[in-house]
Amino acid sequence: MKIVTICGAGIGSSGILKVNAERVLRSLDIDAIVVAADLASVRDAAADAQVILTSAEFVDAIGATFADVIVVTNYFDTAELTSKLRAALG
Repeated sequence: MKIVTICGAGIGSSGILKVNAERVLRSLDIDAIVVAADLASVRDAAADAQVILTSAEFVDAIGATFADVIVVTNYFDTAELTSKLRAALG
């Protein structure tokens, strides 16, 4: 399984979200590759992804995708990530 985290530049916010998503996935015992990407490379990065994690501001820019797009409000809130990933992957 592949999960892509998206932010504007692909460095800060998506990196934080990547690290926290990996923590949550380990706690849920789910094996996945998590990749941080910027908005400009989302089509390539998410072409084979099952899930995209991002903020509400980037959803429209992601465009058409087969991945489940999950909007995360607080990138540091592992309880939010746990709930949303469990719902999407469960």
